[in-house]
Amino acid sequence: MNITGIVRNVFLPRQKELERHINGAETLQQNVLQHLVTRAGNTEYGRNHLFGTIHNYDDFARNIPINTYEELKGDIDRMRHGERDILWPGRVKWYAKSSGTTNDKSKFIPVSADGLRDTHYKGGKDAVAIYLDNNPKSRMFDGKGLILGGSHSPNCNLADSLVGDLSAILIENITPLVNLVRVPQKQTALLSDFEVKRDRIARETMGRNVTNLSGVPSWMLSVLTRVMELTGKTHLEEVWPNLEVFFHGGVAFTPYRKQYEQLITSPRMHYMETYNASEGFFGLQNDPQDKSMLLMSDYGVFYEFIPMDEFGTDNPTAVPLWGVETGRNYAMVISTSCGLWRYVLGDTVSFTSVNPYKFVITGRTKSFINAFGEELIVDNAEQGLAHACSETGAEVLEYTAAPVFMDGNAKCRHQWLIEFARRPDDIGRFASLLDKRLQELNSDYEAKRYKNITLQHLEIVEARPNLFNDWLKMKGKLGGQHKIPRLNNNRDIMEQMLRLMEMGI
Repeated sequence: MNITGIVRNVFLPRQKELERHINGAETLQQNVLQHLVTRAGNTEYGRNHLFGTIHNYDDFARNIPINTYEELKGDIDRMRHGERDILWPGRVKWYAKSSGTTNDKSKFIPVSADGLRDTHYKGGKDAVAIYLDNNPKSRMFDGKGLILGGSHSPNCNLADSLVGDLSAILIENITPLVNLVRVPQKQTALLSDFEVKRDRIARETMGRNVTNLSGVPSWMLSVLTRVMELTGKTHLEEVWPNLEVFFHGGVAFTPYRKQYEQLITSPRMHYMETYNASEGFFGLQNDPQDKSMLLMSDYGVFYEFIPMDEFGTDNPTAVPLWGVETGRNYAMVISTSCGLWRYVLGDTVSFTSVNPYKFVITGRTKSFINAFGEELIVDNAEQGLAHACSETGAEVLEYTAAPVFMDGNAKCRHQWLIEFARRPDDIGRFASLLDKRLQELNSDYEAKRYKNITLQHLEIVEARPNLFNDWLKMKGKLGGQHKIPRLNNNRDIMEQMLRLMEMGI
């Protein structure tokens, strides 16, 4: 019996609706904007910003300022304490824990019931709809989907609000019917100890007919590595012969693709990128031959874009979807049915097409490392180095850091290249102090470092004197306003500097 053939019919109406994204995305976005301001008109934020007078995009942009998390934090904290009708109608119970800001270890992103329904779950359903449309021979529903989740716990003393990873919130609130086609069991999926969770997931699933995977590439690779250890098999299709697709997101897949292709050699294997975050679900790869993603314009998200050459200026230009140009780098700004209003997401995108609107993620608005979901920012690095220097008497002159991507044993780490003005007596102790402080400052880094499972202890390479100045000189950037890139999400700059050091120039 072909269960997928039966289930496929459920997705046919939505597959037709998705055709509107080709020529009707602008109208869809205008409808979303009107829905959001009408729905939130009687909230405190809506009254303060005269939502009742907003009739078009120009009114919207005039009445509401561009916001970062810091601007909305006070209202979000009140919501977490149980206050109603602040940023979004009613009481918001769930909060997705995300990496912190300059002032806090973690951000708490509101996840409303509306947002779950019209954005997060809608994105998951559309991923399946698009995949089935592209793969008429799929049998994914004839087996189980291995879906990785995080964990959640009561938000202590905050009126029964709950906080946790977005994936855990999704699993906790999903319709029970989905649990019939997913593994592992719910209590395993929500375990907080990833070492225990990874082992249990592997043991629960290695004897099942797993046909599809969903999760962050780094976390999933760690689980699959454990499956291979327990089964003693060489390739994953020996364990799950009907495995056909991995829906992946959260971090760039490029560093992991080769490892997955070595692990899964079946020619029937597919990979589909999704752009889902704590703040919302934004894009899907709708063409397997095109790495760009389709912007999902009929969810509970209204999009605006700030050209990166204006980002950080006093009065940057923000344009709606119908104002973007292909090939230009933009910072993404979102307004959502979770109560985020003109919120600077922190991601940068570039459009490859406007008919339909398709894009690629180009990076972050700030220097960062997010190779494994750790979202380390420069402020974390500066505070961590300051702490290590204070404890050891060392002085850092220049530094840069980059990821070392996973090897065949799923091991990875951050590599720091540091030129000391005064070196510490014990480089190992300095590295440990830095690593510990980074975990204290950044909850995502702390999670990835847990028991060395996903992210290993950082490595420090001591730079020779004047290495950084020599690199700037080689680039023709010595002097003036040019600065050393502090955190890099790839190894290009790190490898250039290491080669320069080996050359002794």
